[in-house]
Amino acid sequence: MKVVAVSQRVDVLPERGETRDALDQRLAAFLAIVGHVPVPVPNALGGAIREWLAVVHPAAVVLSGGNDIGQCAERDDTELALLAYAQEHHLPVLGICRGMQMMAHRSGTGLYPVQGHVRTRHHLVGEITGEANSYHGFALASCPVDFEVLARTEDGEIEAIRHQSLPWEGWMWHPEREENFAARDVHRIKALFGG
Repeated sequence: MKVVAVSQRVDVLPERGETRDALDQRLAAFLAIVGHVPVPVPNALGGAIREWLAVVHPAAVVLSGGNDIGQCAERDDTELALLAYAQEHHLPVLGICRGMQMMAHRSGTGLYPVQGHVRTRHHLVGEITGEANSYHGFALASCPVDFEVLARTEDGEIEAIRHQSLPWEGWMWHPEREENFAARDVHRIKALFGG
């Protein structure tokens, strides 16, 4: 089994005076079913993240969903560091929802608010087809530089991207939130991560 570094959402609990990193257990189950060991990345590492990555030595990276870009500076910094490390070591990356947005953001692509994409389902058109869940309030303004579009929704929004030279993909849907993991998603992540 290969180790996958997985970014975490940030949840602030003022009644407890705590800021917590969190990861949906279903994402760990999704990665485990395809033969990977998820290792959550703490957002409080700051400048020590490279040393942490050297110890953990991940074979791949997942940028998980949750939080909007700019909402949690520590998470933004963590994910940018993960992408830099993955690029430097030519590691596979899967960006899920916010994770795909972070890939685009890092490439200089803007985001804009969309309607009708929260708690719904869409039909995918393009290289990736079928139906997908949707939980996001922002969409990519355009395809990021050095990426290509793999799928769009029926209303034309970009739903999946792939880097043209790195083993990176971004999906706006949450594969872990399906009642039964979609065979399409299992196949794609196995191909991407080599599992």
